[in-house]
Amino acid sequence: RQFPGCGNIVTFSQFLFIAVEGFIFEANFGRKRPAIPMRYYFIMVAMFFTVSVVNNYALNLNIAMPLHMIFRSGSLIASMALGIIILKKRYSVSKYTSIALVSLGIFTCTFMSAKQVASDSSLNEEDGLQVFLWWLLGIAALTFALLMSARMGIFQETLYKQFGKHSKEALFYNHALPLPGFLLLAPNIYHHAVLFSQSEPFQVPVIGLTLPIMWFYLLMNVITQYVCIRGVFILTTECTSLTVTLVVTLRKFVSLIFSILYFRNPFTAWHWLGTAFVFVGTLMYTEVWNSLGPFLARWRKRPKEE
Repeated sequence: RQFPGCGNIVTFSQFLFIAVEGFIFEANFGRKRPAIPMRYYFIMVAMFFTVSVVNNYALNLNIAMPLHMIFRSGSLIASMALGIIILKKRYSVSKYTSIALVSLGIFTCTFMSAKQVASDSSLNEEDGLQVFLWWLLGIAALTFALLMSARMGIFQETLYKQFGKHSKEALFYNHALPLPGFLLLAPNIYHHAVLFSQSEPFQVPVIGLTLPIMWFYLLMNVITQYVCIRGVFILTTECTSLTVTLVVTLRKFVSLIFSILYFRNPFTAWHWLGTAFVFVGTLMYTEVWNSLGPFLARWRKRPKEE
């Protein structure tokens, strides 16, 4: 919020931390050979790096964080569309209905955000048009990132079928191989590192260390991102994909509500309606209702305690 263009230094820090951790514990300091050939990882990494950078730059194009979250929640649409085109998959009527709901929700939020951008009374007509055009470019960037992310998911699915599941290995290479690419963004990263160092000092609780508050925020972001990535990895090995999808969806919803309430982002009744469509559609897609049905039936049939 203080530095809207700091996405690159945040992403670089996350990649560096996860790559170092993976190099030590997964790659065993480079002694462990990858189970999946490196040429496939280079393709995957090119997609992953592109998606990360494009999503970061979208925030510089008048895209609000709540809209950013909602738009990325539409990954189901992109995955289904590319699954039909590339993998020749077919889906049930409930799946198509859920995708329609998600699409409607994203359209509603996008349209209402467009009206807010276009009707900004603090700008004259020429500046307002320029801001609106940048916003349209941001929407195009988010759409491209969404499709590229879905394509990467299909590519990963194909690799796992061919070589077996190696999620932690993929996590390491997805974060380690793109690191040289950040040299292209070095001036921007250095610029924000200087800005971070000039932020107000903050004393870290318990340990009493004093450092610029933006570096503290970055440290907390890197740690929580690492916990998130590891948590999802553990979840995928212990639970069904349905449970993982449901948990990630609820996490997005909590993030969205927190963003609106804590940071006081503008959110109208139409935005709430669009958000409801997105998350109801996502839950329909995971068929959580079908899973809850047998569970509730068994719960009702439990013998009552004397």
